[in-house]
Amino acid sequence: MENKAHAMAAGLFVTALTVLVLVLAAWLTRDTAVRDTYEISTRETVTGLQEQAPVRFRGVDVGKVSKIGFDPKVVGNVLVKLEVDRDTPLTRDTFAVLSFQGVTGLAFVQLSDEGKPAPRLQPNDEVPPRIPLRPGILSLLEERGLVILDRVQEVSERVNRVLGDENQKRVATALDNLGKAADNATQLTSNLQDTVTKRLDPALAEATVTMRSVQKAVGEVGNTATQFGQTAQRLNASGGPLDRLTEGTDALAGAAESFSSTTLPRLNRVAEETTRTVRSLNRAVNDLTENPQALLYGDGPPKPGPGEPGFGSRSAR
Repeated sequence: MENKAHAMAAGLFVTALTVLVLVLAAWLTRDTAVRDTYEISTRETVTGLQEQAPVRFRGVDVGKVSKIGFDPKVVGNVLVKLEVDRDTPLTRDTFAVLSFQGVTGLAFVQLSDEGKPAPRLQPNDEVPPRIPLRPGILSLLEERGLVILDRVQEVSERVNRVLGDENQKRVATALDNLGKAADNATQLTSNLQDTVTKRLDPALAEATVTMRSVQKAVGEVGNTATQFGQTAQRLNASGGPLDRLTEGTDALAGAAESFSSTTLPRLNRVAEETTRTVRSLNRAVNDLTENPQALLYGDGPPKPGPGEPGFGSRSAR
């Protein structure tokens, strides 16, 4: 009986301890935040999104997904209900995007906005406001993937047409033609070199003769220049022709200066005296012409002037 009593006591103790642990866990994990209900209605696929998935606003946990189903108002749409903390700054510009955690494939709801001032989104538990869902990265990849695959298929078809049997034969023929053209070009180059060499040899010989003639002419020009330099030195030497010419020019200039300063004034005085003598001689000739008897009888008495005796009688005669 004592063994049964100890076993019952141990069982009751374990049961009570288990209940206490469960109550403690429930108390520690209780959710005391006040949350509002919002909805997302979309035609996008929500693969990887499960109930109790986290809801984050710009990376901060603000709630969870409470329910996933179909929208009774819009046929074909998926309805996702969210429970979000009341103090989350949701506005009319807020939108949702499905994001994925690492490589596990589990999705969560990422909330964000345009970053512009907008009216606050008012909660309503009876008619929850709806937040639009924008396509995520996988949705964009899925949409663009079809276009990319079509382009890849088109490119592969073109490559196949380019690398077809007929084109390969044409490419091989073109390569053969290129090889032949290269050989012909090599032969043509060799022939051209031979021809140029044959034609250039006489030209080089003539050029050599011409260069020798030019060198000879240059030597003669150099000798002429030397002689011209010697002549210039002789002309410029002290007591040479240039110095003598300079001395003669200086003497001539001195004589001209002496003539101008001494002889010219004397000539000017002689010319003035000659002019006065000629004038006196002209007056004498004029008097002689008017009164030739003056040579024999002289000038006689002077003629009476106005008011003098005899002036009027002569005028009357």
